[in-house]
Amino acid sequence: MQVSESYNHQTVVLDGETFSDCAFAACRLVYSGGEPPQFESCRFDDCEWKFEEAAAHSLAFLKLMWTVGAKPAVQSIIKEITVVGR
Repeated sequence: MQVSESYNHQTVVLDGETFSDCAFAACRLVYSGGEPPQFESCRFDDCEWKFEEAAAHSLAFLKLMWTVGAKPAVQSIIKEITVVGR
């Protein structure tokens, strides 16, 4: 668990990590599709979010679904992940 750390202009691998009260400034945050990271009271300023490996494949599949006419299914997924309180 990372607590009260400050990351500046760094590449931070997120898979399986827990961050509490951390600050990220101008960082490249990389998620590869492993165990999702946990964030508690963290701040993000001008960061780049990168999806690699399995995570990138999942996003590519969603894009494919969108382009072949499954827009309602993708929109439903987006709605599900953006609803607060779930």
